[in-house]
Amino acid sequence: MVAYQFKFAKILTIREQEKSETELAYKESVSAFEKVATELYNLLKKKEDTVDTQNNLLVSGLSIDNIHHYSNYIVGLQKRIDIVQKEVIQARSKMNWMEEKLLEKSLEVKKFEKIKEKGLEQFQQEQQRLETIQLDEISSLKFQNKEIR
Repeated sequence: MVAYQFKFAKILTIREQEKSETELAYKESVSAFEKVATELYNLLKKKEDTVDTQNNLLVSGLSIDNIHHYSNYIVGLQKRIDIVQKEVIQARSKMNWMEEKLLEKSLEVKKFEKIKEKGLEQFQQEQQRLETIQLDEISSLKFQNKEIR
C-alpha cells in the first residue's frame, strides 16, 4: 500500500512554526502587560496610602514642611502614574495586536489541516477503490481457472 503524502506538508510545517513563534510573542506581550499593570496598581495603591496618611496627619496637625513634602511626593507619584498609564495602554494594544496575529496564524494552520484531512480521506477512498478492483480481478482469474479445469 502506498503512503499518503500531503502536497502542502512543507507549507503546513512553516505555518505551524509561525504559529508557535506568534504564540510565544503573545505570551511575552501578556507577561509585559501584566508587569506594567501591576506596577500601575502598586503606584496607585501607594498614592492612595500616602493621601490617607497625609489626611490623618492633617487632622492631628502637620507642619508646613511636611505638607510640602507629602504634596511633592504625591505630585511625583502622579507623574509616574501618568507615564505608567501610557505604558499600560501601549502594552495592552500590543497584546491585543499579538492576539489577533495568533488568531490569524491559528486559522491558517487549521485551513491546511482541513485540506490535509480531506486529501487523506480522498486518498483512502481511492486506495479502497483500487483494492476492490484488484480483488475483483483476482476473483475473476480464480473463477476462470476453475472453469478451465
